[in-house]
Amino acid sequence: MWIVGATGRVGRGVTGRLAARGLTVVPVGRSRERMAAAGAAAGLPADAKTVVADSAERIAEEVLRQRPRAVVNTMGAYATTAPVIARACMSVGGHYVDQANDVVAVEGLLALHEDATRAGSTLVTGAGFGVLATEAVVAKLCEERPAPHRVRIDSVASVAVEAGAVGAALATSIVDTLTAGGRRYADGRLVASRLGADPQRLTFPDGTSARSAGVASGELVAARAASGAPFVTATSSLAPSTPLLRAVVPALGRLLSVPALRRLAVARLGRVTVKAAPRPREHSWGHAVVEWADGTRREGWLRADEGMDFTADVTATVTELLARGAGRPGAWTPAGALGPDVATSAGGTFVLD
Repeated sequence: MWIVGATGRVGRGVTGRLAARGLTVVPVGRSRERMAAAGAAAGLPADAKTVVADSAERIAEEVLRQRPRAVVNTMGAYATTAPVIARACMSVGGHYVDQANDVVAVEGLLALHEDATRAGSTLVTGAGFGVLATEAVVAKLCEERPAPHRVRIDSVASVAVEAGAVGAALATSIVDTLTAGGRRYADGRLVASRLGADPQRLTFPDGTSARSAGVASGELVAARAASGAPFVTATSSLAPSTPLLRAVVPALGRLLSVPALRRLAVARLGRVTVKAAPRPREHSWGHAVVEWADGTRREGWLRADEGMDFTADVTATVTELLARGAGRPGAWTPAGALGPDVATSAGGTFVLD
């Protein structure tokens, strides 16, 4: 099992989990020294193999040469890195897993479905709290029922902040969210909406609460696929929900859509250092409300641990299942490939009406 970006937070977590489950793990990254240190901290033997490659293209070349069973991509910038690495995996009959949660990246990988089916490979995108926490609830609520008319999903991760630089992967994700604006499904079509639309305060089953607002995300694409509903909206606690931010964000997004300004923003933001901070709530929550044309309404939640830890659990669980022969050839989101109960296998708990 190759772990691309094994020195990052999710990469380290996945490496340790897979190694503890008896799988052979190979860190992949730019620095052999940093990978060796991260591998040792994750429990890999001192003589563990590593692969040094500094770009998606170089990683793809090594995949074609060394033919790993599966590649886990945690390096970010999934809209550009995922297709390159996934196609190499398909060429050798291997599997591919990432944690993408933006519309372009998720749709891009799902577009490889027919190619992956022919190759006998399983490609899974969105293998983290983002995508699975809401997708799994929608799939559970829709089990053995006709397609609903309307779905709303809400993603509220509780994440502890590690001290250090923001990093290129997270910086790219933040900037891309601002430039993409909002999205929703209307009459089955993905249409533009305002980033931060429909702000609300959610009260969770444990009595805590948080604000969320509309956002374009891979979760939106996954909820539409899981339900078949013509009307789907998505909110996130990471979206701007205050009046001031909602007023400023559209203009900021237009500025950052200029390529030179986007590159500058990603570079500057990636170098910003942050202090360690505890998670704001005990649990992370995925939420869905599903409505049918006859007036039937169902609501459900997925309760998970700290958001980044749950993401590492999801990625490791999906990867292990693929290594053991589970899943179907094609390109999927996690619940599409392995069913909604993969969320409980990764440590989540459903709270359904």
